[in-house]
Amino acid sequence: MAVSAPITNRRHQSSLTDISILGPAVAASFKKLDPRWQARNPVMFVVEVGAVITTYAFVTSFGNRGDSLFIGQIALWLWFTVLFANFAEAVAEGRGKAQAATLRKTRSDTVARRLRDGHEEPVPAPQLRRGDLVVCESGDVIPSDGTVVEGIASVDESAITGESAPVIREAGGDRSSVTGGTKVLSDRIVIEITQDPGQTFLDRMIALVESASRQKTPNEIALNILLAVLTIIFILAVVTLQPFAVFSGTSVSITVLISLLVCLIPTTIGGLLSAIGIAGIDRLLQKNVLAMSGRAVEAAGDVDVPLLDKTGTITLGNRQATEFIPASGVDMNVLVSRAELASLADETPEGRSIVSLAERLGSRESAAGKAGLVFVPFSATTRMSGIDRGDSSIRKGAADSIARWCSGDTTGTLPVNVQTQVDLIGRSGGTPLVVAEDRRVLGTIHLKDIVKPGIKERFEELRRMGLRTVMITGDNPLTAEFIAREAGVDDFLAEATPENKLELIRKEQAEGKLVAMTGDGTNDAPALAQADVGVAMNSGTQAAKEAGNLVDLDSNPTKLIEIVETGKQMLITRGALTTFSIANDVAKYFAIIPAIFAATFPVLSALNVMQLHSANSAVLSAVIFNALIIVALIPLALRGVKFRAIGAAPLLRRNLLIYGLGGIIAPFFAIKIIDVLITSVHLA
Repeated sequence: MAVSAPITNRRHQSSLTDISILGPAVAASFKKLDPRWQARNPVMFVVEVGAVITTYAFVTSFGNRGDSLFIGQIALWLWFTVLFANFAEAVAEGRGKAQAATLRKTRSDTVARRLRDGHEEPVPAPQLRRGDLVVCESGDVIPSDGTVVEGIASVDESAITGESAPVIREAGGDRSSVTGGTKVLSDRIVIEITQDPGQTFLDRMIALVESASRQKTPNEIALNILLAVLTIIFILAVVTLQPFAVFSGTSVSITVLISLLVCLIPTTIGGLLSAIGIAGIDRLLQKNVLAMSGRAVEAAGDVDVPLLDKTGTITLGNRQATEFIPASGVDMNVLVSRAELASLADETPEGRSIVSLAERLGSRESAAGKAGLVFVPFSATTRMSGIDRGDSSIRKGAADSIARWCSGDTTGTLPVNVQTQVDLIGRSGGTPLVVAEDRRVLGTIHLKDIVKPGIKERFEELRRMGLRTVMITGDNPLTAEFIAREAGVDDFLAEATPENKLELIRKEQAEGKLVAMTGDGTNDAPALAQADVGVAMNSGTQAAKEAGNLVDLDSNPTKLIEIVETGKQMLITRGALTTFSIANDVAKYFAIIPAIFAATFPVLSALNVMQLHSANSAVLSAVIFNALIIVALIPLALRGVKFRAIGAAPLLRRNLLIYGLGGIIAPFFAIKIIDVLITSVHLA
């Protein structure tokens, strides 16, 4: 059976100096000159048409050395403008293709062991279909995406996540999902295949990073329409100049008119727009987050309300049992033994800490084994777990859930002394778990958790960005309120169930808000599907991953904050470069308009504030700047404008100052320097 190659340093971000990317990108730049490809971008299509016309004019101008040299240089720089724009897109795509090539190393010609009628049969992995059952043992490569339906195993997922530490995958619960291309390290599991060939997680990941399936986002489409409208307006403006020139007794060559058009239309952002979108997806992938579409990345940048789980996101998530508090009339040893029994099959850190504390207090229920015990797993709906043994039932869980279980209806209440302890634990920031046997409350377990260092500052950053954070927890309202206040979140949802999570998302969306949330279980799938940005954990169930539009390969709930920041960075980058591109036109106007009409209207010489050498050098300098600025901005488009956690108004002022005012001023200096250089070597 084939074994996939190990993946190392998958998170490395290729630079612009990487020859393995630059070489193919240069070749792709020429391939993209195909008019069918350029037609997707109206701005660059106009530039390419202009390059074709000026090239024809150059060919027909032989015999007039001065005109031929000028027209030839204009034609050459127009072609460079198109090529540089193609190069920006090709480099962005090239980085994705480099990652895809690395991901393909995880593929192998695996022969799966398919179960049919209780017997194993060898089948090539590409022949597996949804619903097939396969067996995987130690050393086997998992042939396709699926769900563990039998057994438990240690799995190496480094080929997908880049994380070398193995993870446990087991039947049932929220750790049952496995990914094709990962490797079983121990034990035996039976997997139900959940994806047909070509639709697996790895297939989608490769297609995305290669940009083969990238669709333009709504904002990108809107900006493309705006750029197309601006292009049409400038075409009409430039076309009308010729009749005015003839009327004024002068003549403007087609080369100069095309140069003016190319310099006035927003070629900079037109050339970089696609690269910005691709780079946004790429930056998320560097954070080990797979976006199922560019739309998801963009939506992340527009999020108003992130919903964050308390445990593991806001707190450290390793709640420990510190105390057993018996109810009135209940012996401490009885409470301790029943709490231990109810936790024997609970593999969560909380469950293990309860068993450990009980053993330290002298309980020996674990030594007796699990024979005769029927375990009742925890569920988000019931919010409790426990055991059944014979006619006896033991449960531990949230206070309100235990109260309802004991009473048998929705109006149940706890004994006064237990409710008092529950309230005291909640007010101290702890989590109370109530233990009951045969619908009789035995007492309370005190769980302590710690708010993560620095998380309050992160929430303050989100608040400055205009986001309202909501903490989601299964804890009672008192505990939730204490943790929310300590962590600095804006709001909280206590005693959360899948139903009221979904209700909260719909309520926020009805108010015009975009909502983001994380989840890993089947119970989270409806809410993940409803949220505008649903981040599924890679360690979670297949249902959760299919419902979300992003998958966190590290299964780190805190990643939601970074996802929002990355989405905003993409939007900020697009806005900043659009501002810069449009602002550039001011300097180009002052360069070319005097060059066209100063001879006929001497008063227009006053507009030649840069004191450019001649009409030809002015036009040529503007065209050269227009081409080179795309190259200069490629690193910024790929890296993104530096993100700062500030509000929309300060951000707008900052961008207008740097990219608006800078976009006006910088070209004046650059065009003047180019003019000096080309005149010094007698190119104009």
